[in-house]
Amino acid sequence: METELCIPADAPRASMPDELCHPYSKFSDWKFKLFRVRSMEKVPLPSGPLQETEAQLGEDEAGGGAGSPGSVMKLCLGGKSKERMEEAGRRVDLKLQEIDTHMNHLRSLCRLCGMILRKAKGPEHEVQGTLDESSRSSLRRMGCRAATWPEVILKVFKVDVDGDMETIHPSFFCHRCWTVAMRGGGFCSFSRTQVPVWKPHTSQCLLCFPKRLVLQRRGRKRNKPLRSSHGLPKRTKRDPPSTGPTRLWRQPADTPVAAGLRAWVTPAAQRSLWVKNITRCQKDHLSSKLLPGDLPKDFVNAVTCQVCDHLLSDPVQLQCQHLFCRTCVQKYCRALGPQCPACGFLFNPCDLTGPAKAFLSVLHALPLLCPRDGCGEWVRFDSFGDHCLNHCLEPDGGDERGGKDQNLDGYLPVNKGGRPRQHLLSLTRRAQKHRLRGLKSQVKAFADKEEGGDVKSVCLTLFLLALRAGNEHRQADELEAMMQGRGLGLHPAVCLAIRVNTFLSCSQYHKMYRTVKATSGRQIFQPLHTLRSAEKELLPGFHQFEWQPALKNVSSSWNLGIIDGLSGWTASVDDVPADTISRRFRYDVALVSALKDLEEDIMEGLRERGMDDSTCTSGFTVVIKESCDGMGDVSEKHGGGPAVPEKAVRFSFTVMSISIQAEGVEEPVTIFREPKPNSELSCRPLCLMFVDESDHETLTAILGPVIAEQKAMTNSRLILSVGGLLRSFRFHFRGTGYDEKMVREMEGLEASGSTYVCTLCDSTRAEASQNMVLHSVTRSHDENLERYEIWRTNPFSESAEELRDRVKGVSAKPFMETHPTLDALHCDIGNATEFYKIFQDEIGEVYLKNSPSKEERRRWRSALDKQLRKKLNLKPVMRMNGNYARRLMTRDSVEVVCELIPSEERREALKELMELYLQMKPVWRSSCPAQECPDQLCRYSYNSHRFADLLSTIFKYRYEGKISNYLHKTLAHVPEIVERDGSIGAWASEGNESGNKLFRRFRKMNARQSKTFELEDILKHHWLYTSKYLQKFMEAHRNSAKALQATINPDEIPDDDCEMTLDVPEF
Repeated sequence: METELCIPADAPRASMPDELCHPYSKFSDWKFKLFRVRSMEKVPLPSGPLQETEAQLGEDEAGGGAGSPGSVMKLCLGGKSKERMEEAGRRVDLKLQEIDTHMNHLRSLCRLCGMILRKAKGPEHEVQGTLDESSRSSLRRMGCRAATWPEVILKVFKVDVDGDMETIHPSFFCHRCWTVAMRGGGFCSFSRTQVPVWKPHTSQCLLCFPKRLVLQRRGRKRNKPLRSSHGLPKRTKRDPPSTGPTRLWRQPADTPVAAGLRAWVTPAAQRSLWVKNITRCQKDHLSSKLLPGDLPKDFVNAVTCQVCDHLLSDPVQLQCQHLFCRTCVQKYCRALGPQCPACGFLFNPCDLTGPAKAFLSVLHALPLLCPRDGCGEWVRFDSFGDHCLNHCLEPDGGDERGGKDQNLDGYLPVNKGGRPRQHLLSLTRRAQKHRLRGLKSQVKAFADKEEGGDVKSVCLTLFLLALRAGNEHRQADELEAMMQGRGLGLHPAVCLAIRVNTFLSCSQYHKMYRTVKATSGRQIFQPLHTLRSAEKELLPGFHQFEWQPALKNVSSSWNLGIIDGLSGWTASVDDVPADTISRRFRYDVALVSALKDLEEDIMEGLRERGMDDSTCTSGFTVVIKESCDGMGDVSEKHGGGPAVPEKAVRFSFTVMSISIQAEGVEEPVTIFREPKPNSELSCRPLCLMFVDESDHETLTAILGPVIAEQKAMTNSRLILSVGGLLRSFRFHFRGTGYDEKMVREMEGLEASGSTYVCTLCDSTRAEASQNMVLHSVTRSHDENLERYEIWRTNPFSESAEELRDRVKGVSAKPFMETHPTLDALHCDIGNATEFYKIFQDEIGEVYLKNSPSKEERRRWRSALDKQLRKKLNLKPVMRMNGNYARRLMTRDSVEVVCELIPSEERREALKELMELYLQMKPVWRSSCPAQECPDQLCRYSYNSHRFADLLSTIFKYRYEGKISNYLHKTLAHVPEIVERDGSIGAWASEGNESGNKLFRRFRKMNARQSKTFELEDILKHHWLYTSKYLQKFMEAHRNSAKALQATINPDEIPDDDCEMTLDVPEF
């Protein structure tokens, strides 16, 4: 038989680990119970028996309770007997009692200064209430037009009280704070009122357990004497202690405070009272007593909220199938935690769903008895509010509602307005007619006397005067135009889309606006200030968001627009300021604006795939394509400021796809995929800078903060409101939109003329020419960083050539991770350049000659350009570009070139070479080769081997010991990249390259004296140009020139239909 021992709390072995306390193994079983019970007994209870329990517990502790197991159990249960604790159904929930006590303390404090309300002389004021007449008139005289106290408190005390909860914040503020608000005129505060920070109730709550400063001598603490019998209530001394359930005291509302006059309350009633104090829905929800008395009890329980015992109002259903009022269960969860009040099931407050439609139809069809005396009518539940409101609007209705039982406001549905008298626009048509009956008769009498009975014109004129008096001139202009029979103007977003897509400057748009208004007499286009208001919603910095966890070394502010790109600049050794200009958006703010721009597409994707948007709140994955490229010389003749380089670089991104991981599905479901990933309309600018792309140090310093923000977002998730619900997004970034030169700059590799020909593998140019096909992707960003450290430190003390061979051409520090892929656009341009040189060599028969002169090569090139221009109208260019490459790499161009080649064998070989290339090209150019060109994808390996054989045999004179960069990638790495990523063409840099012409057009559009402001305007309008929201407006109004002309001058439109285009004149 084991002996149960108890160690006193102050014993020397009490703090030892459980593994070392073998004789005292039972200590760990009851030490948590002891801690929990003692922490609960600290609650200041209003009942007497608990004080006796505390006194009894004190006696047991004073007696040194290290005795029998019975004393230990008694100590663990807080002085209660084991039989009383086993009756859990009758025990009052101590947590509810704590919350009730905490809320009673909050009701006696001021919300703004924290002082006790009774100490401040004067009336109390409700925080969430409306302004009374005296306060409102006083503030109106000082220019404040606020209607509610939250607006005044926000301006005066800089505290937002709209989100206050009754379990955390006090509901009233004192008269002193009211005086402060009145003296400040509702705008400012002339006192140093410090608003306390209110925190939820805890076991160390300072309101329930205040820390008092005790000034006494140090030494042994004396035991407090027990309460004498003279201080106990008479009934406590007279009645013997009972062994039944604990009974609590409650003070009646109509009796004075006296311990002897308290009434007994059962635990169930006390629990219901505490819950009602938390929910406070007695005046908002309907009582179940209004139902017919012959209904079954189980049916009444089914339509009753299990928190407040009222009829269900806006019912919600948990995963455990229990029903509650939405507001009641939310307040209950805020006070007691996210668990079901009926069964204790833990749930997420965001997972509240509505019940079945069949249940709602039964609930709304319930008959309720009207509580008004003399009515006795049975009314449906869904029309009960209108029925009671009709009683309130009856003549002499206010006199009949004098009694407490006839207050019909308590039986109305949820009062969302918070005012005792509902707003006129929220009433039914019948109630509006009743309230405006007197005014209607007066207006009709005036119209009959003065305006010949035209009541409509009188009412419209009154409305127009009211708008003018309230400075609502825009609505007044629209109303006046409608009264005069003129049409309304275009939407501001349509005008903004027209201005951005036609590249109109401010002066040009204003001239068009004035010309159209003068010629038509109508305001068709909106003025510039309305366009600037519409811009704010589309530019980054308008929408709120949150990161979980917070981004490392990134500010949590969300309302940021265009910032200085040199804000993260690291000073050099000589502390020389940066000789450049850069403007950008913060990366996370720009991504939020891009997602909000795609909000309609995201919701449409969820609906198309049959997914409930209310349940899809997490698991979204967004794939971002990053692009960066130099724009060359962008110099203009205008502008002043410092001497900065006129070469520019743009960093941009594209939202490629958005997918969601649905429950019960292994593979993620793609709900959005960019239909045109290589269009300039989908490539959103992030950073613009006047810098040469060859300047590695400056480019590294400017893009360093952008890369830091990108890495921080990779390890966090975005919380953003999409479709009215908060949803979480994770981002995957892929740097694929870079050409060969930019990849070598970012990864720290040598220039493109280096011995190491490829940015994907370690092969040299000689190795790539000997083995053209069999290579794999071996380079990575981490490996390049390690090689740079070897290059920088030279740990093996090698020579320059040996060290260069060891690091495989890494000579600078990589500062941006690029995805190992192939740029399809520059691959086409590079291969077209190579074919252009092959054409020249075949025309001059270089395979028969050794080292031809420059004059001969110039003559061959002139003959080739003349033939292409004569046969294909293909004009020669100084530098190969995408359009020239697309027209050159065709079968027709080969046929034209073969006319100048004398050898038939060489002609057939050249035609076969072009045919193989045209079969391989769709594999890396298409967005999804597995669907668009499956046959070419299957034959790619064979075609590449045959292509390599032709280069190494017939065209050996050109490719012996050397090969071009893009031709090597085309033959060696395309199948591996397609198998890994699924596509090459979708991840190309063509969208960023197409934006170069936009930069020059927007710069001409926003010509200003300062290049700094000019760069901001270019970045802003380029972002608006890529907005999906404006693009939809342009698609809807692209062919609407006839409708626009009809709006301007309907008399000049002929009856027959004709094709018209929207031609905006140049001013």
